[in-house]
Amino acid sequence: MNDHQLSLWKIFRIKMKNDRQNLYNMIMNLSKNLLAHFRPDVIDTFLLRGGVSLITIISLWLTHNLIVFFAKRHLKNHDTIYATRKISRYLHFIIAAFIIGQLWFKGIQSLGTFLGLFTAGLAIALKDVVTNFAGWIYLIWQAPFKIGDRIQIQDHQGDVIDIGVFKFTLLEIGNWVDANQSTGRMIRIPNADIFNQPIANYSKGFNYIWYEISVVVTYESNWKKTKELLNDLISEYCKQYEDQLKRELRQAQKDYPINYTYITPTIYTSSLDHGISLTMRYLVATRRIRQSNHELWEKILDITDTHDDIDLAYPTIRHLT
Repeated sequence: MNDHQLSLWKIFRIKMKNDRQNLYNMIMNLSKNLLAHFRPDVIDTFLLRGGVSLITIISLWLTHNLIVFFAKRHLKNHDTIYATRKISRYLHFIIAAFIIGQLWFKGIQSLGTFLGLFTAGLAIALKDVVTNFAGWIYLIWQAPFKIGDRIQIQDHQGDVIDIGVFKFTLLEIGNWVDANQSTGRMIRIPNADIFNQPIANYSKGFNYIWYEISVVVTYESNWKKTKELLNDLISEYCKQYEDQLKRELRQAQKDYPINYTYITPTIYTSSLDHGISLTMRYLVATRRIRQSNHELWEKILDITDTHDDIDLAYPTIRHLT
């Protein structure tokens, strides 16, 4: 090794020694600063608050599950059990938020102050979430629909099976399935949609809707006789639930201005290009549309089989020579 290389090596060793010394001094200074600012009381306070928070969460979780357990054991109605479980869950969440908020946020001495700061922060950061939460408050307060109601919002219709803080759930009906039967799909819709979308409720107030069945007979058929037979058929069918219908209508009229001129079934006559249309119009329970359609059509087909002068019509092309 020549003199020049030896000199470079000595310079490198001196530089490395200085770097190690600087690193050692930096670590020692950092350690001294940490020890100077270390406060055992802060650690103790943190552990105490963490322990109390954990105990609070576990205690509230146990009480919630006890309430649900006794509800399932002593209540028979599934809707009541469901409502009890949901109310208990929300109530325990609010209690936990209040206790833990008071514990961790020093200087917050009132529930109003805590909730004010909490909601203000959410409103800025989570606009959609806050809007959905406001929709949940509206659903609870105004109750445009409840669990079990059959509703339609936008193009979606179904039975309400859950109302959550941010979304409500429908068990879908219709779509590719005829006569408002269930598809088996669950649709979750944001609560915010109730503020800007029309809602049709099939169940609230009066649980019956007008339904129509159109029977088209040929021009050669005895349509007057057919109309009399269909009138007897639909009148006899509606008598099965006439008393129940009138009771529900009287109850609904106490809350809503429902003024029907008549509630008895009727038949309207019109002429089509391929036959005479006799349309039966009658009131039927929302959830019995498919069943009533099935039962009436079987009886209609029996009528056409029994009477030779009554034939159902369908679109045809006739060539005259």
